[in-house]
Amino acid sequence: MTHTYLASDYPVLGAFWTILLFTAAVLWLILLFRIVVDVFRDDEMSGWGKTGWLLLVIFLPFLGVFVYVVSRGRGMGQRELRHAQQRQQEFDSYVRDTALGGGIPERTQAQELADLAEMHDKGALSDEEFRKAKAEVLR
Repeated sequence: MTHTYLASDYPVLGAFWTILLFTAAVLWLILLFRIVVDVFRDDEMSGWGKTGWLLLVIFLPFLGVFVYVVSRGRGMGQRELRHAQQRQQEFDSYVRDTALGGGIPERTQAQELADLAEMHDKGALSDEEFRKAKAEVLR
């Protein structure tokens, strides 16, 4: 005789605990990955410090995460804010440069004339070519 399990065999409290444990595991993984990202993002920490924190978090995850959050938790938010502000400034600068002229600075007439004179002096341009190019630049 086979035993068939029905949904009524799984109590509501069991479903609650399953959902609670699953949510806690997802939150734990998110926290663990945020700590790893924060360790790599911190420019003030030495390579040995980063290695030590990563080893502690990997081999003793619960202790490592709790110690990291207690000792460096306040700085995590500040580093995240600094990183977000830096990315925003880079984006604003990119948009501003692109909107003003395609992001490529234009050469001045003086720079172009200096390059033409240098090419003429080296013999790369004849007198006639130099005069035509100079007239084009000054136009």
